[in-house]
Amino acid sequence: MTAPAAESRVLGIDWASWRTWPARTAGLWRGSLQFRTTLIALGLSSLAILLAGIYLSVSVSNNLFQSRLELVLSDSSRATQSAQRILDASDASDRVAVQAVLSQAQASISSASSSRLIAMSRAPGQPPSLAAPLDFTTQELRGDVISTELRRQVQGDRTGQFWQSVTLTDVDGQAQPGIVVGSQLLLPAAGWYEVYIGYSLADVQQTLSSVQQTAAIAAIALLLLIAGVTWVVVRLVVTPIRVAAETSEKLAAGDLEVRIPEKGEDVIATLARSFNGMADGLQSQIRELADLSEVQQRFVSDVSHELRTPLTTIRLAGDVLYDQRDTFTPVAERTAELLHTQVERFEVLLADLLEISRYDAGSVDLSREPTNLAHLTADAVASMQSLADRNGCELRLVAPGGHVDVLVDPRRIRRILRNLLGNAIEHGEHRPIIVSVDSNATAVAIGVRDYGIGMTAEAAAHVFDRFWRADPSRQRTIGGTGLGLAIALEDAVVHGGAIEVWSQPGAGSNFLIVLPRTIDSPRGESPLALVPDDAGDTEPAPAGPAVTEATADSTGDGSTSPQLIGGNDA
Repeated sequence: MTAPAAESRVLGIDWASWRTWPARTAGLWRGSLQFRTTLIALGLSSLAILLAGIYLSVSVSNNLFQSRLELVLSDSSRATQSAQRILDASDASDRVAVQAVLSQAQASISSASSSRLIAMSRAPGQPPSLAAPLDFTTQELRGDVISTELRRQVQGDRTGQFWQSVTLTDVDGQAQPGIVVGSQLLLPAAGWYEVYIGYSLADVQQTLSSVQQTAAIAAIALLLLIAGVTWVVVRLVVTPIRVAAETSEKLAAGDLEVRIPEKGEDVIATLARSFNGMADGLQSQIRELADLSEVQQRFVSDVSHELRTPLTTIRLAGDVLYDQRDTFTPVAERTAELLHTQVERFEVLLADLLEISRYDAGSVDLSREPTNLAHLTADAVASMQSLADRNGCELRLVAPGGHVDVLVDPRRIRRILRNLLGNAIEHGEHRPIIVSVDSNATAVAIGVRDYGIGMTAEAAAHVFDRFWRADPSRQRTIGGTGLGLAIALEDAVVHGGAIEVWSQPGAGSNFLIVLPRTIDSPRGESPLALVPDDAGDTEPAPAGPAVTEATADSTGDGSTSPQLIGGNDA
């Protein structure tokens, strides 16, 4: 990975691909307890800090405003009282003199107060006076800065003082908060005049903004600190849990020696000790079971081998009696036939037990060779034809694929087919049996479909168990040891394949063998469906035009099998 690519990856996520952030973040939320806990703590802390910040901002704003309002009202009252004293001391009676006195009052207000924003206008409702001077308003208070509501309050009470929050515009045209305080002054020979003094709160707003900015920076720093502390604390807790999870996976994978480090006396250490104690117990039990299984496997193998010698002697003696059965009495003849049949079955049972013991011991070797599975299947079908005829079953071979050489052990694949065909003939209720072969780019499949008694889903789940029978009361008609399907499954698995089964009571069963087409590639999707198209039917569709043509063809082992013509492969 290049350096820029490595820098763009954090916590295993490529954050450079921003379009995938939502999905990746959701995946990280589901998969990382540390990330989820930190994010929750950060969210709750952000909410708490936000509420505290809002409360702090409002509280500081109100305190600053109230403090400034008290100063403004005091300042305005002092200025208007100073101006009124100047007006009261004057005896001016003509307009020029009264205008001069009013100018002195304005100057007094400007010097006595901290504001230069002044507006004066003659109060309405008074008789006209030639001595009344003109109204005066500074630029900042012109327009609708002084509201009608404030004017109404001032006009209604000549001795009171009223205020209102307004928006002032400075010389640069910038809006800023302010307060306008209104009252009335009495001019000699001119009557009552409304006086409005404006105060800018720009310095208060600047102070509040500075406080808010400082609080925001502090909040961000606090959130980062909380996130960092939470991440570290949660990591301290999550790391031992992650170690326990990884140790559990290794233990489940078969590494019985792995343990969790035990440190301290806290709850994590208690968890580690409990887990290690459980692992010790499991290891001890697994070893005991392994030893017992090994003893059992060795016992089965030894007994099977030891029985071969006396069984061979019995077989030879039985063959002599069987060959001479025509000279015996009917009872003795029947006895010789039963002895011959049961000795043969016993030989098959011993062979199956030895094969199972090899699989259990892991000592199975495959003799792979290029094999045409379509031809091999035709050979197996031909070898079972006489048994099918005796049981009134018709064997149909359909092979649209599988006409390529696959590296398999032909003896084991042939044994799988013979077991499945024998099982189908045994339970096929004298109905036709369809054997299908097909292939694609990754797999080769062979299906054996019968229309017999079928099985329930529960029975199908145990059909490959050793010595298991769906109906113990049903007598076998063509022999069998109870190990055939178990060995067939092992033969398929050792090739990297599998055997699957579909069955339905009264509608028969379908066994599907799926093998990888090449040794190095995994088994792909089966070219044949497990659930047949005629699922539920009790009889197959009438046979159409033959897909294969049977002609005598040597298989190389002295036998003959149908030669498949017209097949195709993916």
